[in-house]
Amino acid sequence: MQPIQSIGYIGMGIMGAPMATNLLRAGFDVGVWNRSSDKCNPLKEQGAKVAASPAALAAGEPDVICINVSDTPDVETVLFGDEGVATGAKEGLIVIDHSTISPVATQDFAARLAEQGVTLLDAPVSGGDVGAINGTLSIMVGGSQEAFDRCEKLFNAVGKNITHLGPAGMGQVCKACNQIAVSCNLLGVCEAMALAKKCGLDLHKMIDVVSGGAAGSWQLANLGPRIADGDHDPGFMIDLVLKDLAIVVDTARKQTLPLAGTNLAESYFRAVKANPSIDGGKLGTQAMARTLEQLGGFQFDE
Repeated sequence: MQPIQSIGYIGMGIMGAPMATNLLRAGFDVGVWNRSSDKCNPLKEQGAKVAASPAALAAGEPDVICINVSDTPDVETVLFGDEGVATGAKEGLIVIDHSTISPVATQDFAARLAEQGVTLLDAPVSGGDVGAINGTLSIMVGGSQEAFDRCEKLFNAVGKNITHLGPAGMGQVCKACNQIAVSCNLLGVCEAMALAKKCGLDLHKMIDVVSGGAAGSWQLANLGPRIADGDHDPGFMIDLVLKDLAIVVDTARKQTLPLAGTNLAESYFRAVKANPSIDGGKLGTQAMARTLEQLGGFQFDE
C-alpha cells in the first residue's frame, strides 16, 4: 500500500488552516486553495503551494485532497463545479471531507466520485479551533476501510481519537449525534451558570467544583470560564452550529424521530442570532448564554 505523501487542502478557515499547518509540520507535501486567496498566504509562507482552483489542485495529482468548507452546497461546488475537484481528478485520488454536511448528500457525492475512480471519506471533526491547532481533534470517518487505513498517518497528524464508523455517510451521522450532545450540554451549562449567578455563587469556583464530578464536560470546562467572563469570541460560530442543527433536524425528520431538547437548544441559538444589538451569528456558541441573560435580567460578567 503506497504511503500518502502529497495532500491538497481546500478551505483555510478557523479549522482548515491549522489542520493544513499540522500536515505541513508532519512532513507532507501540501498544496492549498481558498475562495479568498489571501487566506492561503500564511500557509504559503510555511512552504505550501497555492493552487488557482480546486481543479488545478486535483490536476497536480495529489494522493489526497482534504476539504473543510461551510455547508453542503459549498462541498458540492468544490467537488463538481466548473473548476471543481472532479474536473481535474485522476483515478485513485482519495477525497477526505472534513466539513459537516448532510449525510444523504454525502452518499450521493461518494457515488458520483466513485464513477471516476475517486474515493470519498466523510470525516467531520470535533474539538473546535483548539483541537485543530493542537492536532487533538476527534475524527469520525465513513467510507472505504481500505482508504481509511491508507490515510492513517494523515489522520494522526491532525487528530487523536480517530474512528472508522462504516460506509459513506456514517461519519456525518456521527457528527450529527455529536452536535446534539454538544448543544444540549451547552444549554445545561448555561442554565447551571445562570442559577449560580442569580444566587450569588462564584462562577469560576462553581465551574472548578462541578467539572471534577459527574457533571464535568468539555463544554463546562472550556466554555464555562468564557461565559463567566463575557468572552464570546468564536471558536465555533453560532451561524455554523445553526447550520449543523438544521442538518440534524432534517435527518431526524427523515427518521420520524422527535428531538425536543435539540429544538430547544436551537431556539436559544436563534435568539442570539436574532438580537438586533449584536452580530449574534458571528459570536461563539458560548454566546447562547446571552439568551439566559435576557430571560433572567442579568449579565454573567457583572
